[in-house]
Amino acid sequence: MNSSTVASPVYVDRRGNSYETRPGKAYPFGAYLTVHGTQFSLFSRHATAVSLCLFEDSADSDPALEIPLDPELNRTGDCWHILIHGIGAGQLYLYRVDGPFEPDQGHRFNPFKLLLDPYTKALTADSKWEMNQALGYDPNSPLKDLSRSETFDGSRFPKCVVVDDENFDWQGTRPLNYPLQETIIYEAHVRSLTKHPSAGVANPGTYRGIIELIPSLKRLGITSLELLPIQEFDEDEYSHRSNPETGKPLTNYWGYSTLAFFAPKATYAADGQRGEQVNEFKEMVRELHKAGIELILDIVFNHTGEGDQMGHTMSFRGIDNSIYYLLSPDNRRYYMNFSGCGNTLNCNHPVMRGLIIDSLRYWVQEMHVDGFRFDLGSILGRDEYGNLMENPPVLDRIAEDPVLRDTKIIAEAWDAGGAYQVGSFPGGRWCEWNDRFRDTMRSFWRNDPHQVSKFATRLSGSSDLYKWDGRKPYHSINFLTAHDGFTLNDLVSYNSKHNHANGEENRDGSDNNNSYNYGYEGETNDPNIVLTRTRQIKNFLASLLLSTGTPMLLSGDEIRRTQYGNNNAYCHDTELAWLNYDYEQKHPDILRFTQLLIQLRKKHPVLKRQEFYVGRDLSNNQVLDINWYNEFAQAVDWHRSENLLACRIDGSMKEIHSQKDDWDFYLLFNPGLYDQYFTLCDPPKGQHWTRIIDTSLPSPEDFREPGNEEQLIGTRYYLVESRSMVVLISQR
Repeated sequence: MNSSTVASPVYVDRRGNSYETRPGKAYPFGAYLTVHGTQFSLFSRHATAVSLCLFEDSADSDPALEIPLDPELNRTGDCWHILIHGIGAGQLYLYRVDGPFEPDQGHRFNPFKLLLDPYTKALTADSKWEMNQALGYDPNSPLKDLSRSETFDGSRFPKCVVVDDENFDWQGTRPLNYPLQETIIYEAHVRSLTKHPSAGVANPGTYRGIIELIPSLKRLGITSLELLPIQEFDEDEYSHRSNPETGKPLTNYWGYSTLAFFAPKATYAADGQRGEQVNEFKEMVRELHKAGIELILDIVFNHTGEGDQMGHTMSFRGIDNSIYYLLSPDNRRYYMNFSGCGNTLNCNHPVMRGLIIDSLRYWVQEMHVDGFRFDLGSILGRDEYGNLMENPPVLDRIAEDPVLRDTKIIAEAWDAGGAYQVGSFPGGRWCEWNDRFRDTMRSFWRNDPHQVSKFATRLSGSSDLYKWDGRKPYHSINFLTAHDGFTLNDLVSYNSKHNHANGEENRDGSDNNNSYNYGYEGETNDPNIVLTRTRQIKNFLASLLLSTGTPMLLSGDEIRRTQYGNNNAYCHDTELAWLNYDYEQKHPDILRFTQLLIQLRKKHPVLKRQEFYVGRDLSNNQVLDINWYNEFAQAVDWHRSENLLACRIDGSMKEIHSQKDDWDFYLLFNPGLYDQYFTLCDPPKGQHWTRIIDTSLPSPEDFREPGNEEQLIGTRYYLVESRSMVVLISQR
């Protein structure tokens, strides 16, 4: 009965247009164009009735045509489907789903609500999200739940858009899929990169705006652009709150409340009305790839924007709540909340697992994305009861999926429910955000005592975390700052967070920042403090880009972008969060320093190790692959409280697993309050040490460019000033 050759009724809309239908097929889910029209399919196991609603305009409150799906003709197993002749790209649609309303059993069907297709590839951009606050559970009446309501204004709700994915001209470009050891990640936000007037782009705040900024990204030298969430979310989610300093409404700026996992954000497009955002997103990817820059997406499979039991029914909750979400075993009216955002997706249920894989494959195959960073990735390792699993099916599936085999997969290896899996994230080839690298680097350069051992471990690739299960140094995503936390400028300018503009009385955001203001909270003209902060920023940047592992740089750190001490700017689509390019003229020394560091890293295989150090002389040149020294070129006391440290890295081809010899590198670190002479060990025979970096010196002396290195012939000692580091190389 489910064959597409079996006729279904002909339907007529309110304008007299007739639509011939066929039963359609159960798979694939979503709306797919065929030679005959559009095939629609929706999963719902517990629904008793499903209707497909077709709209003429995004502002329409009611559908032009509502087609009830016949369970005898239009259902296969748990799949509701139909093929409609003559419907093409640009058609707007939603679903209406009915079934049991039994919150205590986890069922929240509501036939009065219009719902988004979980597989939609685009939403309309000019509609506001329908947020009827009379939809929650009344905690004072356990038998009364108000979420089944006739109140719904469809004009204030986005519509799904049928998309044509087959006719985009990629001009021969493909995902770049750089090896991890060659990768330098730049974390950014579509609007932050492009919206400030100083960006000088014709399309601020959009995918096309990023295209205009590609020359700037190339000059910086990064290989991979990682964007904060671009999958559809409600940016007006916090509009009922206001900035107490300005009185203006707040916004969901970062976008960590996904509602459509296949759909690029329409309002990030110059023209996102009828699915054009899909082509604009593809244009951005294509042009990035032409310029040699990968695209990595930050994705949020751990929860949705529907909130807790007091939240809003927009898609998953009204389609099959008990399947898509982790519900409390004591009372399935309530949601488990390992995300800190009200709900948690049931990621290891076969249906949700299928959606995750389908979504990832779509972004790789159809959108040519190079990788993904999984927000609160530990949630993907929880079972239906919320327990962490030893071998989570979805994580193994992502790691082993043949389509995703060359795609970068990066986990934020913790969640808001107490899971912390840095160094032990399951699933084989996963990379991880290494927050231990971040914390150690901050503590070392703040000169907290007893940091030398931890600093050396992080600098050399965190073998304690990644070697034991067969992973490599590049599986550590090294970072100092990220969207969540202080910028690099603020890390050396504030002792504490200043989040009052978020409207939460400064309670939000981390209090554990390991920051230091060096004598004054915030901006200052004190020359000594300014000098110290500049040194420390250079120390941080050099430590990041010279460390073994995959570095990630926060956008704007290369020009000292500030958020004025706000370490949680999730709700500000304002100049507070935008990248002000005027800082390029204010801090050209930091920009130059960063560019040269990136060039240095990209040029030298000794800085891009594929294997961990073993502390042995593999090349028989009487030099270990890495040697650690104190300030007297003697063995290090790893228990000492002073943080004086030096290391020499052998650049022999056998040591670095390269096709040719590289330089030896000699790194000297002094985060202390006093200048310190370091004794230098002997350079390789027939060579001498030359200086390329000294962070205590003003630009351009702080970083000598290739061919202009300072030769230290016959030098046995080097004065490393307080709060500075030095990089020497061996040359003939």
